[in-house]
Amino acid sequence: MANNIQLEPHTSPLLRVSGLKRYFDVSKPLLNRLLEGKPRQILKAVVGIDFEITKGQTFALVGESGCGKSTVANLIVGLHPLSAGRIEFEGVDMASITSRAQMALIRRRMAMIFQDPYASLNPRWRVAAIVSEPIRAFGLLKGSRAISQRTAELLLQVGLSPADGIKFPHEFSGGQRQRISIARALASEPEFVVCDEPTSALDVSVQAQILNLMKGLQKKFDLSYLFISHDLAVVRHMAHQVGVMYLGRLCEVAPVDNIFDNPLHPYTRLLLETIPDVEMTGRKKVPVAGEIPNPIDPPAGCAFHPRCPTATEHCHKVTPELVTLASGVQVACHQVATATDKPTDSDHS
Repeated sequence: MANNIQLEPHTSPLLRVSGLKRYFDVSKPLLNRLLEGKPRQILKAVVGIDFEITKGQTFALVGESGCGKSTVANLIVGLHPLSAGRIEFEGVDMASITSRAQMALIRRRMAMIFQDPYASLNPRWRVAAIVSEPIRAFGLLKGSRAISQRTAELLLQVGLSPADGIKFPHEFSGGQRQRISIARALASEPEFVVCDEPTSALDVSVQAQILNLMKGLQKKFDLSYLFISHDLAVVRHMAHQVGVMYLGRLCEVAPVDNIFDNPLHPYTRLLLETIPDVEMTGRKKVPVAGEIPNPIDPPAGCAFHPRCPTATEHCHKVTPELVTLASGVQVACHQVATATDKPTDSDHS
């Protein structure tokens, strides 16, 4: 029974991820491997990450394409099974839920906004049917009149008209389609929303409108966001906490102001160099050199060492652990952990 789930009070994190891993078998068929004498190939998309999201806050995952950000989002909403690790929602281990009724109760409190507003909406459905689908799926309201009224409210909340409900997605611009996606996400009355690069497919002129809408809705409904992005300028506008990912691992986790004002990991500092200098200060910019290594065959030691301007021989051999410094910032870098302040994590070697 769904009522058997005991949820912790809101003093604890709304979402806690620990030891999260996801590996994909990308091997050729068995016969090909036998003929070619090659072993299985395992792509390590996510390699044991930990983070927490507090109620009403936004935790952003940032990094270059291919670092595993979207895989984390898909794992949390259940689109991929875990290879290892735990996902807890208000203290409830998602893997421990066996009842469909219990899972529906948790899933109703989660929603997702996808990257591409052109691909995430069914072109054969009218907007009213798209937005009201979660209401019907979770049985939140009964009767077509009540559902229609709620759908109209949702469209108004995202800046559209109730009359837009009779239209099809192709009749809207990209920004308007993303508003429809947001309305659909709100339909189940969620507390936690996964936003997978929600503005990257939109024109720059529209991005700010969608981001401001999302911030307004967060404040109004006390929403918690996991915000996936490669755009640090967007992250600064949206996030409270930031996790910087590289090749499936977290290399730095800190409050957003720390990330921008005092970045510690070399990769974080190089990422910040990619932000346009809109104030035209004339500062010298150093672009991120090289490319992300192949995740099927990552480098030994610190995965970032082939691109790191300060890498040492130790970095080539030993993988740094994500440790918590005395300042509260978490970082996975041998040099930073020894040069700043002593880590509080006694497991750091």
